[in-house]
Amino acid sequence: MTDYEPVIGLEIHVQLATATKMFCGCALSFGEEPNTRTCPVCLGLPGALPLPNERAIHFGLMIGLAVGSELAPRSIFHRKNYFYPDLPKGYQISQYDEPLCRGGRLGDVRIHRVHLEDDAAKLVHAGSSGRIHGSDSSVVDFNRGGTPLAEIVTEPDVRSAAQAREWLTLLRTTLRSLGVSDVNMEEGSLRCDANISIRPVGTSALGTKTELKNMNSFRFIERGITAEIARQEGLLHAGEQVTQETLHFDPRTEQITSLRSKEEAHDYRYFPEPDLVPVAITAEMLQAAHNAMPELPAAREARLEGLGIASGNARQLAWRTELGDYFEAALACSDDGVDPQPLANWVCNELVARVGEDDPARSKVSPEAMAKLVALVGDKAVTVSNAKVVLDRLVADGGDPATIVEAEGLGAMGGGDDALEPVVDAALAANADAADKIRAGNMKAIGAIIGHVMRETKGRADGGEVTRIVREKLGI
Repeated sequence: MTDYEPVIGLEIHVQLATATKMFCGCALSFGEEPNTRTCPVCLGLPGALPLPNERAIHFGLMIGLAVGSELAPRSIFHRKNYFYPDLPKGYQISQYDEPLCRGGRLGDVRIHRVHLEDDAAKLVHAGSSGRIHGSDSSVVDFNRGGTPLAEIVTEPDVRSAAQAREWLTLLRTTLRSLGVSDVNMEEGSLRCDANISIRPVGTSALGTKTELKNMNSFRFIERGITAEIARQEGLLHAGEQVTQETLHFDPRTEQITSLRSKEEAHDYRYFPEPDLVPVAITAEMLQAAHNAMPELPAAREARLEGLGIASGNARQLAWRTELGDYFEAALACSDDGVDPQPLANWVCNELVARVGEDDPARSKVSPEAMAKLVALVGDKAVTVSNAKVVLDRLVADGGDPATIVEAEGLGAMGGGDDALEPVVDAALAANADAADKIRAGNMKAIGAIIGHVMRETKGRADGGEVTRIVREKLGI
């Protein structure tokens, strides 16, 4: 049986965070009453003339800079002609052979192009479960029509569903860092199509591709791509052919269904938009885009690794912007210079375990309190187990870690603490078998002794100090 490898290219549509639509002055909105954000331009009424949104072009240039594209000095809008109820003009204003940005790379995936266009309106379907105007029907909400979009098209460099999900996570973080979009998939401001084909492992020719349309969550994208790869493999193993078509993945049933045959560029009869002049990118526009660029996630990840932070923590902090901002705020407010790696561990693991996907800056744990707590652990003023108790208190009520430690008697018992030695004596007496094993060289048995001491001291004992005392008393 032949082994196949997937070849996947992605097309990502990003709704840009402008105040108005792409070619008119209508305000952008989400959740407004249907058809209340429209005008003759976005409704495609005769005689209405479009005008490009300067802010959208600025955002497009920023995206191009972020992925290392070649920025075009001159860009042209085209009419992409097709008939569909959500397209009032009968065409979409997009870019074809002279896009705003060409080439580039993000992570391990090359970028083919980035171009601007306007979004279609929104179709609302009602079947047997919901009747509109007394009959099964579909209606159109034109509020979304004309929303500025940046379409990011990759080269076919993705080789698995998991890689697609990971790369899209990086892209979303990058776009969020740029501030060009809220990239909220639930509200449709980030949508992804996947072009999928498979080929025998070791070959270079591309197979027949299919397109999965408008997937709106990373989990569904991964599941949809996985299902389509399996479907294509099943066809080829059965001696059948893959048909080039546009498909829909239903996450409820895991089923792939055909929507229509896959269009080629000539099917859209592209021609230059006669109502718009070419866009000339000036030196001032390029400088403005450069000036607006923040530190990108990949650069932040490398910088954090340079601080001695483990790669997994660095990636988590860099790819989750609000978490990275919180960490850096905690690091900056530490007067004693808390070690970055333990702080990263506590933020990425313990704090995230308590606040989940919420922005930690909105929690009751201030960055300063987080830094102080990690410093207390580093100074062995509180044990790790009791520091977790302190963090629970901070999450619930806020406050100062040192004050909580003192008020609740959570301070560590360590070197020079006369109260610790008799507790260790009692633990050795109560666990004689473990003590004999330790004398015989089996240090794993010390866990029983440490556990006994921790219970008696309510987590206040320092494990390292307990180990030292045990060794001393047993003469090893």
